[in-house]
Amino acid sequence: MKAIYLVLTLFLRSEVLFAQQSNLASGTIKGVITDVLSNQPLPGVTVKIQNSTKGAITDSAGMFSIAELSPGYYNVVFSSLGYKTNSVFDVQVTNARAAFLNVGLETEASRLAEVIVGRPAFIKPVESPLSLRTIGSTEIKRNPGGNRDISKVIQSLPGVSAQVSFRNDIIIRGGAPNENKFYLDGVEIPNINHFATQGSSGGPVGMINVDFIREVNFYSGAFPANRGNTLSSVFEFNQRDGRSDKLGGSLTLGATDLAASLDGPLGSKTTFISSYRYSYLQGLFTLLKLPFLPTYQDFQFKLKTRLNPKNEFTVLGLGAIDRFKLNFKTDPTEENLNRLATIPISSQDNYTIGATYKNYRSKGNSIIVLSRNYLNNGAYKFQDNDASRLKTIDYSSQETENKLRFENTSREGSVMINFGGGVETAEYKTNTLNVLPFGTINYNSKLDLVKYGVFGQVSSPFLNDKLQLSFGLRADGNTFSDRMGNPLKTLSPRASASYNVTEKFSINLNSGIYYQLPAYTVLGYRESGALVNKHVDYIQSKQLVMGLEYNTSRNSRFTVEGFYKGYNKYPMIKVLGDSVPLANLGADFGVVGNSPVVGFTEGRSYGIEFLAQQRLNKNYYGILAVTAFRSEFVDKKGSYVPSAWNSRYIVSATGGKIFPKNWELGARFRYTGGSPYTPYNIPVSSLKSNFSVYPQGIPNYNRLNSESLGDFYQLDMRVDKKYPFRKFSLNLYFDVQNITYNKYQMQSSLVLDRDASGQPQDDPFDATRYKTKLLNDESGNVLPTLGIIFEF
Repeated sequence: MKAIYLVLTLFLRSEVLFAQQSNLASGTIKGVITDVLSNQPLPGVTVKIQNSTKGAITDSAGMFSIAELSPGYYNVVFSSLGYKTNSVFDVQVTNARAAFLNVGLETEASRLAEVIVGRPAFIKPVESPLSLRTIGSTEIKRNPGGNRDISKVIQSLPGVSAQVSFRNDIIIRGGAPNENKFYLDGVEIPNINHFATQGSSGGPVGMINVDFIREVNFYSGAFPANRGNTLSSVFEFNQRDGRSDKLGGSLTLGATDLAASLDGPLGSKTTFISSYRYSYLQGLFTLLKLPFLPTYQDFQFKLKTRLNPKNEFTVLGLGAIDRFKLNFKTDPTEENLNRLATIPISSQDNYTIGATYKNYRSKGNSIIVLSRNYLNNGAYKFQDNDASRLKTIDYSSQETENKLRFENTSREGSVMINFGGGVETAEYKTNTLNVLPFGTINYNSKLDLVKYGVFGQVSSPFLNDKLQLSFGLRADGNTFSDRMGNPLKTLSPRASASYNVTEKFSINLNSGIYYQLPAYTVLGYRESGALVNKHVDYIQSKQLVMGLEYNTSRNSRFTVEGFYKGYNKYPMIKVLGDSVPLANLGADFGVVGNSPVVGFTEGRSYGIEFLAQQRLNKNYYGILAVTAFRSEFVDKKGSYVPSAWNSRYIVSATGGKIFPKNWELGARFRYTGGSPYTPYNIPVSSLKSNFSVYPQGIPNYNRLNSESLGDFYQLDMRVDKKYPFRKFSLNLYFDVQNITYNKYQMQSSLVLDRDASGQPQDDPFDATRYKTKLLNDESGNVLPTLGIIFEF
């Protein structure tokens, strides 16, 4: 706490340290306004700074410029006859560089006779009128406790829960963390986290550089037909373009890493943006004497060429190098010895590279996407961490995908039509050795697949734009088996309706059937050289969402949504001599799914969500999200039991205020119910033959998720101070996670009960067993971060 007080004192006295900062009104917002479908520049669009007299009218090229703005944040509203009003919130203005906005407007027949100037709007697409949240880059950067990581930031939204740990597992509406899909400028990326769990989607640190992000569209349901192979959520990360006027960049020093980015023009038609990030966690953890030493690096780039007003070409890439070692010089506490005994040494490399070509026409546009992604994952472990003893884990695996997708969007009168298709090749290879109780897993496998799919969606307004209807259909197949080769068996219809009772109040509905292919780790599992899971099928989820939405003229909105998700054909896999629904796994390091499928199960998740959101208005902003839900799956006994993600209720409140002289204060409070867990089978776990190769508790799956952790809460706070100089800007931020120092209990660890000399003891009643005990696993440290961001 003394360190926190010291940092706050330095913040308060920082005005003296940077007395040369420039507060002159020399900032600029400029940009281009186009038709969202044809990319045709729109002249005569009214551009207005909200709550200000400043504004502009676009010229014949759709360009505008608003100058002489003081450094700070602004909301910009765009209005034009015959088009829906659009808004961009939280536009950051500095003296060092102009804020550039590239905004598309959508036609609206009912606005042909009038135009409402200066009114903000929450845009919702016809095909997904609910369960869609748009997050701007400023919201990600300023989020208290978010550490500029989108996986943490979305925990402020309704329906989003997370494991009470330092991982970024994304759990949406009670679904497993492997049920999410991610797109970067339309290019599919398999994962967004470092140290990813193969067969799932979580990890402790996000990969995507937030400085690249313009906005994120997050679907927690009501997925459009062009987004397949997902059951719980879709993330669309839309990146900004590089600067077209001159070279710029930034340096960011945070709690765990150092990042550098550079962007600018490459000729008159091409811009670029690139970044590199290197973590110093290994050195920090060594100083703190922690038992594990992670380190990571990542890169990201985007190159965009506008060949002419009708054609553009983009190349982008994202990749990471992750390494995880053990620190045998740590203090020999029971907690450290337990972690050293159970955690393997691992390495992971991955990348995605993609190219998109987009062609605009008078009534629409077409896009072709070609991409490749690769994952190389490895881990090993020796008994008692002694290289001369038995190797209990020796794992290596590679996943490679090559994808081609075509998509066309057009408007015929008032009808919007979207259709397309895709094909991809996939290769999965693994050499797996895992010595476990009840048998050793030891196999090599190579799997080649071709996957394909087609989709279409039609949307149209009725009743003078009061009623919006949309219907979509999708079908997917692959060459893994005859069962999954017929796309007619995975017909995926989806329908949406939205009725505007008034200009501010609407009723929304969506229903659909969605399918997802099990992970390659499941498909590629072999015994005696043969694929044993050839009987698996696409996992099916039937979903229904209904909601109400009320928007105000003061940048705020209120929504209530009820949802139901019914699961079918979810694999039951063999784990440690027992069977468990795959839907309960995925929130731990390692690999998920490399086991025989012994059956299938069904599940359900249902609940209600409330959202109150205040966009920036009079220097205040905030969001309140409340979710009550249940998530259940049928266990091996045929009974519904809580899933591992059934935390039952989630409350999140995030807000902040911008003060004079570029000060900003924000806070986030989260409260969730305790997650279920499965208690240990202590008699089986303590057998010497088992504990010697698996030195941790073996779950008693006869009591699957029968216990629950206590409720969890955490308060995070953040202070920002920005210094706007003429040619650069400097941002200092101080972020404190868990400022109340709340301690919360995790599931206890089963460890050996050692004697005074540190040696294991036999069970006094059975010499074939060790004497064990439950070690309290408590977490909840105060985590302060002092960050520095330098932009030019």
